Amino acid sequence: MLYPLYEAGHLMLAPMRLAAEATRLACENPFNPLAYAPHSRTVAAGCEMFERATRVYAKPAFGLGVSERIVWERPFCRVIAFGEPSAALDARPKLLIVAPMSGHYATLLRGTVEAFLDSHQVFITDWTDARQVPARAGRFGLDDYIDTCIDLFAALGPDLHVAAVCQPSVPVLAAIARMEAEDHPLVPRSAVLMGGPVDTRRSPTAVNALAQEKGFAWFERHCIHTVPPGYPGAGRAVYPGFLQLAGFMGMNLERHRDAHQAMFDHLVRGDGDSAARHRAFYDEYLAVMDLTAEFYLETIERVFIGHDLPRGTLRHRGDPVDLGAIRRCHLMAVEGEKDDITGLGQTRAALDLAVNLPEAAKTYHMQPGAGHYGIFNGSRFRQDIVPLMRGFMERSLRPAAMRPAPVVPAPEPHPILLRQGPIIPAVKTPETASTDAIIWPEPALERAQQHGSRDAIPQRIAL
Repeated sequence: MLYPLYEAGHLMLAPMRLAAEATRLACENPFNPLAYAPHSRTVAAGCEMFERATRVYAKPAFGLGVSERIVWERPFCRVIAFGEPSAALDARPKLLIVAPMSGHYATLLRGTVEAFLDSHQVFITDWTDARQVPARAGRFGLDDYIDTCIDLFAALGPDLHVAAVCQPSVPVLAAIARMEAEDHPLVPRSAVLMGGPVDTRRSPTAVNALAQEKGFAWFERHCIHTVPPGYPGAGRAVYPGFLQLAGFMGMNLERHRDAHQAMFDHLVRGDGDSAARHRAFYDEYLAVMDLTAEFYLETIERVFIGHDLPRGTLRHRGDPVDLGAIRRCHLMAVEGEKDDITGLGQTRAALDLAVNLPEAAKTYHMQPGAGHYGIFNGSRFRQDIVPLMRGFMERSLRPAAMRPAPVVPAPEPHPILLRQGPIIPAVKTPETASTDAIIWPEPALERAQQHGSRDAIPQRIAL
């Protein structure tokens, strides 16, 4: 019942929002004599704060001044490419930014995208608000997320670089591990993991402690609700975005309270620049989306409570996910010194678990003074982290690192000696065959046939 009550509350406040907005416009109208009264700015500021606090924020636009193209689309995700197609753009390295599916829209990574527009072909996952996906589209769980990553890597490859920001670090790693285990020729060249909860047993934060304290049943009972009528996804079980937003703001309630008090003061004083910066930030921060119930609960259970990936018990469609299988894709872990969402060491765990990846193919960076958002946005990110990421991705493309040799089993401790005959040397693994003439089947359809799942939804590729 919580979701319908939330919607009803917004509808009940609609007339008051309209009245507040009309009053603000009247108080700011230069042709209105009352606009010059001593307290007109205070009234206008109060009306704006009320309207902003009670509105439903729409999905923001990237607004980066470059064209945007949808190059891949499924019901729960689409991929946006930036820039007009051209020979110069095609000559740049390809970078797929996997945005978190954790309540906010992909536009939260606007600064991340902008930092690489001049050096890479940039793609980003644009996850769909679950309440906008009809129930007939089916479920979307953690295995489906991993499937999506595998299909994207294959569709955008070869020589693809991947940057996973926060939550997608686990499914991205799982997808790479499964591709490596199957010796897939289109495994990404490199993957940058930024503040990802790979092993939340290390330096646990308040977010991690909550999952351990409450347990799976608590989240299932208190956090899952049904989309009400009026939306395409009516009847779908979801983790509502407004609950996620309440959790975000509750972690730093005093900071948000002070920011809104400062906003009110800026409006009263007529400090338009400071007020504009506040509006821009909160227009983004307060725009949230719903997550499918199955994805949210499986992430809680398998990532934050069970620690399946670092314990080696994570499975994808019944197949084991072993980071020891990673031997070609270079890995970089980025962490923030003051990250209060993903503690220090949680992302670096990926490098420790990739035991068969040469040390030369691993990179670690801890950004001093940076919080969670500071490792993918802001001045520290642009000045310190971006150059390191570019150098890391460039090194992964060098000829010597293009196709590292696969792991070969250790030879017999003693050679086999034939009677009156020569010593038989250990059998060498044949070198990996060229993949230029291999036609690979559509990944999602192949897995659906193997595992007997429902008909795969065709993808749309417009590269």
